[in-house]
Amino acid sequence: MSERAPRPAARIVLTDPEDRVLLFRFTPPDREPFWATPGGACDPGEDFAATAARELREETGLRLDCGSEIARRQVEFTDLEGRPVAADERYFRVRAPGTDILTEGHTALERRVMTSYRWFAPHELADWPETIFPEDLADILKETA
Repeated sequence: MSERAPRPAARIVLTDPEDRVLLFRFTPPDREPFWATPGGACDPGEDFAATAARELREETGLRLDCGSEIARRQVEFTDLEGRPVAADERYFRVRAPGTDILTEGHTALERRVMTSYRWFAPHELADWPETIFPEDLADILKETA
């Protein structure tokens, strides 16, 4: 197995006025569909907070203060481009003023694999039939309410 590339990343736990959380549905060709929070890898020289603000803007069209880091997850996986990575993910909790988002800022890869999005009520997360990342999202929502 090849060595895993480090992947610092910021993820956004974006909630609406009804405390529902935004998740994107990913449908990669090499694995089962899954849902995940907005966010992505840090650009070279970019810190986690700057990444969170950029990713929020690119993936949702929202320009909001991402505040302070609320959680951290270190995990290994194969990214959507087939590279094995060791991810250091930092999470930021952001409250949206409504549910309207814009996806025009998505990259070509995101347009191919991020096929839809949905606002989830916290109670829907536990029994959802497809995988949701992070797995402990319901706990993060509770702890940061």
